[in-house]
Amino acid sequence: MRELFLAEAGGCVRWIDLPGGATGLARVYVHGLGCSGASDFAHVAVRPELAGRRSLLVDLLGFGLSDRPRSFDYRMESQAAAVARILDHEGLSGVELVGHSMGGAVAIRLAASRPDLVDRLVVAEPNLYAGGGAFSSPVAAQDEESFVREGFAAMVAGQDRADYAARLRLADPLAVHRSSVALVEGSVPAEGELLFALQRPRAFLVGELSLPDADAEKAAAQGIPVFEVPAAGHNMTIDNPEGFALALARALT
Repeated sequence: MRELFLAEAGGCVRWIDLPGGATGLARVYVHGLGCSGASDFAHVAVRPELAGRRSLLVDLLGFGLSDRPRSFDYRMESQAAAVARILDHEGLSGVELVGHSMGGAVAIRLAASRPDLVDRLVVAEPNLYAGGGAFSSPVAAQDEESFVREGFAAMVAGQDRADYAARLRLADPLAVHRSSVALVEGSVPAEGELLFALQRPRAFLVGELSLPDADAEKAAAQGIPVFEVPAAGHNMTIDNPEGFALALARALT
């Protein structure tokens, strides 16, 4: 585990750094809402299909083992800037960037704002437009104080997936709420427009159980390769890690 203090955020962002050969090339993974780098990607990044690259598993601010600054806004642009600081700190450029769900939106923002840092982008069911999703919308509908005081605990207790509840317990309630509000509000331009305008290799992963998926159809219509993860829904790295690794390896080539 490595860390970097970000004065502008008022806390440390942390990541797991896995060695991957002598190429000097790196792959960076960005997790979704309520998750962490290790819970979503550690078991995927070490698979033989993805061998040969150093892997950075980022815990976004407010999630996993990263700090939880009270003054941070937890918007996608701010999280992307924090990940960019990690890459600058490590002297990395031209990385392969992989983002899932909210992490996909963060990854798109990073690729659009710092094209020097990203050689190839793969997003897995990312948030592309305002409106949020099945998880973020109900959170954003609550006021911040109430959610932090009691809504978060009720949400964790009510989770029907034990694996997601375990990941969610590591998240900061304030970060979950502000992130959800940001996803529902969206940004201008939207992440979808940024993704479609990027001038670099891109790919889109979608779980078989998520189909039909309107965003995957839009990506395909824009000429972005779409790869299906079999026997998986939105939580594809947990539902089918092997299938996700195989689809990601195809997407990266």
